[in-house]
Amino acid sequence: MQKNWICLGLMSGSSGDGVDASIIKTNGINHYEILKDKYFEYDSYIYNSIHNLKQKISKIEHLKSFDSEIKNLERKITIFHAEIIKSFDLSSETIVGFHGQTIYHNYEEKISRQLGNGNLLKQLTNKKIVYDFRSNDILNGGQGAPLTPVFHHLISFQHNIKLPICFLNIGGISNITIIKDRNELSRLISKDIGPGNCLIDSWVRKNSSKKFDKDGKLASIGKKNEIIFEQALELYANRKNKDKLSFDTNDFDVSFVRGLNLEDGAATLTDFTASIISEELTLCLADSRSKFKEILLCGGGRKNKILLEMIKKKLPNNINLKLIDDYQINGDFVESQAFAYLAARSIMNLPLSYPNTTGCKVPTKGGKQI
Repeated sequence: MQKNWICLGLMSGSSGDGVDASIIKTNGINHYEILKDKYFEYDSYIYNSIHNLKQKISKIEHLKSFDSEIKNLERKITIFHAEIIKSFDLSSETIVGFHGQTIYHNYEEKISRQLGNGNLLKQLTNKKIVYDFRSNDILNGGQGAPLTPVFHHLISFQHNIKLPICFLNIGGISNITIIKDRNELSRLISKDIGPGNCLIDSWVRKNSSKKFDKDGKLASIGKKNEIIFEQALELYANRKNKDKLSFDTNDFDVSFVRGLNLEDGAATLTDFTASIISEELTLCLADSRSKFKEILLCGGGRKNKILLEMIKKKLPNNINLKLIDDYQINGDFVESQAFAYLAARSIMNLPLSYPNTTGCKVPTKGGKQI
């Protein structure tokens, strides 16, 4: 009889606004049950510190330059996560999947740095902690992301979603998972495909008191600057490293819309983001391995109505965009549920990533346990 694990997944995405927490029961293979989902918002100090620090760290050497600042913020973020864990009535056997806050990700330099001290979290909570999910994949030739495809596969299996299907997660970065086979994890196809919310959010934060463009309202008011838009697309088309499977938010920069007003900048960046996402999806459709007709949307970007309208307009007419929420799945908590599931798989010594999901050489286990 398969053992069921109670796991708490804690995920803080690139928006840096708080932590998604999900408690699930899972056998780590082909079943999960959601017990609780809850969002915990960072206080203004942590939120501002994350974004100020991310602006400073664009090279690996900056991790040393700002070491004391990093360690101070890491401690505060870890304590924040400990308080979340303590707020739940958890058994002593609960496993915690602790992702942390990504501050720098560059697979070419063999590093993915998340703020979050697993040892300190263990001391503060006395729970089994699984953390540092990405390093082993990078050491095995992978790009360290995306790691959610194995959970997307489980969702499609448990909810009997018709295959082939494409999951499109629009977080800070956009990534896809294409599922064609109900049973074979090694046949998953996944990669980051470009910016998600990161450019729009960054622009809005820099030019207003808002954290993001809610429902795409700013973009709907603004007017796209055609010249800047076309130049940006051309530069992106001619970029180096077109074979990247994973991105960092620092790979994208809003400076090309500098000089535009808030609304016009939002409109231009939203259309730019939609163009990259739709172009990558269209390229996937042209691949004989990826004959999906439906795209399931998850992540915060699925709430940006203008972004979704633009993506839909740029895709072939026979492709159906559908919210994952239509399957009674809360699209806000897919990633936190995923890291709860990955924690169970780590404990079970099962692979978290595959050659077709991150580029790793062989199916790769991951996560440090303490």
